[in-house]
Amino acid sequence: MMRIGFRTWKTAVGVSLSVLLAQQLGLLNFASAGILTLLCIQKTRRQSLSAILDRLFACLISIALSGAFFEWAGYYALLFVPIYLILIPLCVKLGIQGGIASSSVIMMHVYIHEGVTLKFIGNELLLILIGLGVALIVNLYMPGIDRKVRELKNGIEQRMENILRELALYLKEGSTRWDGREVLELDKLLDEARSLGIQATENDFSGRRSLFYAYYETRRRQVEILKVLIPLCSQVDGRLEQGERIGGFLLDLADNWNSIPGGRDYHAKLRAIRDYHKELPLPETREEFETRATLYGLANELERFILTLA
Repeated sequence: MMRIGFRTWKTAVGVSLSVLLAQQLGLLNFASAGILTLLCIQKTRRQSLSAILDRLFACLISIALSGAFFEWAGYYALLFVPIYLILIPLCVKLGIQGGIASSSVIMMHVYIHEGVTLKFIGNELLLILIGLGVALIVNLYMPGIDRKVRELKNGIEQRMENILRELALYLKEGSTRWDGREVLELDKLLDEARSLGIQATENDFSGRRSLFYAYYETRRRQVEILKVLIPLCSQVDGRLEQGERIGGFLLDLADNWNSIPGGRDYHAKLRAIRDYHKELPLPETREEFETRATLYGLANELERFILTLA
């Protein structure tokens, strides 16, 4: 079954309202108000406001430029060549190239009307005001993202917990059947979280980054650390007591990592493990030396992970 998105609904309603309002006011070319609205409906409030301003300035330039050319040289189709040769580079230079299509609509009105009068200019300005104004009003309402945020948070946190548990299981028992799919799933969920965080930020006219975007940044750093921990854990012999100690630490961390502010108590627990490693006899073989170096690297990455806890 075909799904109709919220943006599609806003576009349909906005275009209808624009055309209806322009028609009721008796404006010439009233249907063009709907086209202007259509071109301004965007995904976020900030994008919509930017699109509206681009189209407003481009339309005003178009009226002045086309009016001057046609009134001076006559109403000939070939005059679109020099007009566009000036209009397009000018819009690009001003950073309002998104308004070229909208300004073309107004330019065609000038050409068809064959006369630039104050009444005609007033008609076009009202069309622009209605088309862009309705788009702004319609786009002020954005659907809530709370449910999607909760779903993403639960999905991300559950998979991070699973990874910590699997690493703990390997270090404590020396083997695991884990296929690592949570890592791939996390990458996908983080991409969705980033898009949602950007959307939430661009719907806030204050310019501040949304709290969910900050959440995404924290989880992204934590996942990067987990990706470093995975190969390090695979290099540790699970039969070693040192590995079991870190495995126990990871298991405890998996149970509480998202509920203890600032990683409280985990700094002390990790310090105790480090102190234990320092008291061990010096390694006698190359294998023991490499294992000790891996354990040291593990402890460093775990320290980084703890520092990211909110």
